Amino acid sequence: MLKKWLLVLCSLMLLVTLGACGKEGESTASGKSGEPLKVTLPTWTGYGPLFLAKEKGFFEKNGLDVELSIIEGLGERKAALAGGKIDGMATALDVQVTLAGADIPVQVVWLLDDSYGGDGILVKSDINDVKDLKGKQVAFEVGSTSQMLALTALEQGGLTEDDITVVQMSAGDAGAAFAAGKVDAAVTWEPWLTKGAEANGKVLLTTKDLPGIILDTVAFKEDVIKDRPEDIKAFVKAMGEAMDYWKENEKEANEIMAKGLNIDVKEFEATVTGLKFFTKEDNAKLFGTESEKGSIYQSAENAIQFYKDQDMLEKDLKADDVVNGSFLQE
Repeated sequence: MLKKWLLVLCSLMLLVTLGACGKEGESTASGKSGEPLKVTLPTWTGYGPLFLAKEKGFFEKNGLDVELSIIEGLGERKAALAGGKIDGMATALDVQVTLAGADIPVQVVWLLDDSYGGDGILVKSDINDVKDLKGKQVAFEVGSTSQMLALTALEQGGLTEDDITVVQMSAGDAGAAFAAGKVDAAVTWEPWLTKGAEANGKVLLTTKDLPGIILDTVAFKEDVIKDRPEDIKAFVKAMGEAMDYWKENEKEANEIMAKGLNIDVKEFEATVTGLKFFTKEDNAKLFGTESEKGSIYQSAENAIQFYKDQDMLEKDLKADDVVNGSFLQE
């Protein structure tokens, strides 16, 4: 009798072990890591779709736990990325280039939007032309899109960075400083363009005057992409579904995105007009294919050349080092 019960017990233990192995095999086959995918961003209308994808359950639907965090300062975001505290970052394409150029290997997998009036330069009322910025205090964040926008504008006006006094601060702080009358000019974004113009001056130019310079993106560290390809694939799929939802439910989507960013919904709706959100179809076109690459590769090359000319890259880069469209081709 004892032998019989021992035989039954051993059989049960064997079944449990086999079941556990089967489940482990299923988890590996799915490729999903089960770990949170941590993404950081600053407060900016263009990053709202990330909150839409999370709050409407598109990440969860695709088997992902995505943790979103808001970190305003670029330096703090870079440190978090380099230190492994986060897996990816939503920021402009050219900033992703500077990360890769600073030996923080990242690759862009999703395009969020193109700024078309959402970013610009605030100036005091007596400044009527870019040339009038000579000798003035101009606030912007060094190493960011704001610097690229500022230097591009200065170049068109026949000036260089040496012709102005740079005041280092984040885009939001630059707008606030201008509104408070602390600087002569500020490179910032909405809603600070509107607030600053109402408080203390006017908008000298925006990305409507310099289109195609600022593309907002989501990139992940190369090791995360290598170790968790199924998670990145699911992330891209979820973002595409979120943008499909936005097209059909714009009012509700705007409310969700504004809440996620802690922005008043009316303010959000006013600033979103300065953006063009990208759908999955837009992304597929902009990334292109392996044999026929899309325009994002040229945009990346332009940013690489710009920062190379400014001697701001620590290593040589190619667009292929920064852009990864493979997850849109599956």
